[in-house]
Parts: sequence; C-alpha cells; structure tokens
Amino acid sequence: MGYTQSVTDPSYHGQILCQTYPLIGNYGICGEEFESANPKITGYVVYEACAAPSHYTSQMSLDRWLRDAGVPGIQGIDTRELTKTLRTEGTMIGALEVSGDPVDTGRLIEIAKTAEDPNCRDLISEVTIGRPVVHPGNGKKVVLIDCGMKMGIVRSLLKRGIGVTRVPANYGADRIISMKPDGVFISNGPGDPKRVPYVTEAVRSLLEYKIPVMGICLGNQILGLALGCDTYKLKFGHRGQNHPAMDKSTGRCYITSQNHGYSIDPDSVRDNDIDISFVNVNDGTVEGIEHRKLPAFGVQFHPEARPGPVDTGFLFDKFVRMMENGKGQ
Repeated sequence: MGYTQSVTDPSYHGQILCQTYPLIGNYGICGEEFESANPKITGYVVYEACAAPSHYTSQMSLDRWLRDAGVPGIQGIDTRELTKTLRTEGTMIGALEVSGDPVDTGRLIEIAKTAEDPNCRDLISEVTIGRPVVHPGNGKKVVLIDCGMKMGIVRSLLKRGIGVTRVPANYGADRIISMKPDGVFISNGPGDPKRVPYVTEAVRSLLEYKIPVMGICLGNQILGLALGCDTYKLKFGHRGQNHPAMDKSTGRCYITSQNHGYSIDPDSVRDNDIDISFVNVNDGTVEGIEHRKLPAFGVQFHPEARPGPVDTGFLFDKFVRMMENGKGQ
C-alpha cells in the first residue's frame, strides 16, 4: 500500500520512482488519499501494474491516472534486481521514454549519461504554492512554509485544533512575523537544501524572535543550516515506510516513514548548542535535532506518516506544547 501517497509526495519531484513490491495499483486511485493535487514524480517503474483495480473507493486505474497527468511509466521490469543495483551504486540518473516507435537504446543511454541532475535545480520553487492558503482551526495559529508540503502535515495540525496558513517558500521573515503566528512549521520538500538559501535566511531570522519552530525532512535540514550546521548528500537515500529511528533520550526505537536524499552532518552539530535527538539505527545518520536554548526542533522522518506507521505522531503534540509554553516539554 501507499503508492498513491508516494506518487503525489512533492519530495519525489524530479525523480523516477521504482517500487519494489511486485504488484502496484491493485486498489486503484482515490483522490482523498493524495498528498498533493497531482502526481509529482517524473517517471514510474513497476514490475506489474494492475489493470483492473478492486476497491470501492477507486476512481480510476493507475495507468489512466498517470496518462492523464503526463507521467511516463513502465512495467515488466525486475524491480528487485534494479533495487539491488541502486543499493550498491547509490541513486542514479536515468531516462524513461514512452514512444510508439522502436526503442533506440543507444540514444536513451546517451540521454541518461548527459541528463541534468535534478538536485542542481531549485526544485522547491517548482512545487511550492503561489499564494497563501488558510486552513482554519480553533486553537493556536501556525505559519507553514510550503517547500513541497505533504497534506498529511496539515491534517495532523488541524486534528489538534491548530489553524494553518501555508505560505510560499520565498516568503521572508518579516512577512511571516507580520501574520503574528504562534509557531512556524517548515515542511518537507525535494532536492538539496543548500539550493534554497532564501528559506534558510528566513528561518534564521525567525529564530531570533524565539518563536517556536518545527521542521520535517527537508525542513529539518533547513533548520539545521539556519542554526549553523552543514548538510551532505547520502549515497543511499532513505525511502520507504520501515526505517528505524532511535530516540536518544529514551533509547526507544520507532519504525518511521522516510523520503530524503540529504542529511545533517553530525560533526557540524557539536558547537551550535544543538542536541541530536534521533539517529538512524541502520546507518547512524542524524534523524532529528533540537536546540538547547531556543524553542526549535526537527526530525528527518515523517511523523504524519502517509503512508507509514503513526507511532511518532506525539511530535506534533510536542510542537503544540512548545507554542503553549515555549519549552516543548
């Protein structure tokens, strides 16, 4: 399960997504499960695409949905063997073409060799909203910097009575402060966090107001950069619903949903009044940070978990408490 959410996750923008589970599309497409308005992936690779989905909420087949969105897809691929290659070589540039003509593999190989790395672009500017959008609540008010947000984040905040105003990623700190928010949320999103210094500068200025700040995924990396940390590209990005993240304060391990190719450099954390709050059990990478003096923290995984386990939803409760008392305790 989860292909609908993955395909509409803006963090996948610019990427060809390969699914390892052999059958995809078996329960069709339902718009209520989207994480954004439409597919954000650049291409789709599966072993078998179900042509006749069976679920009472299904509105169309996976093939019809991708065709309507102009997203190329291919089936009949040994996706588990491809995954082994990716797990050995790391993330790779590829080319996927849909054509009625005979396939010219030599030409496609040359295209793949010379294709631009999408991480060299400012991908956030391609997926952020164009103007503010208000989601009313009956409690505290949060300004959410939309860097390619999953709707699950908004749902999680609204569930707790929090009113949310989504703003474009290029909104400056002055404009955000003028909205008098009780807290600021930095969303997930695609690409290299260093490609969007305008977001980092805004967050750095917001921290001076000691306003509560929470970041998820890319938002965690941007928070780290704003606090003086460094980030780097992982050879093996973390994708999927089963990544173990350990809470360093309790020793408890949570199975988390993740989708990122960059991480905070742990060596850059030490001299910035920051604690590493979560670590990845598989590779030891940073999964969360928290400032010792400022009301600011972030996590690399997705506590809104669409799809995935919901064990870490308590982090949204922590953010609410942070807005109530400025300490997050």
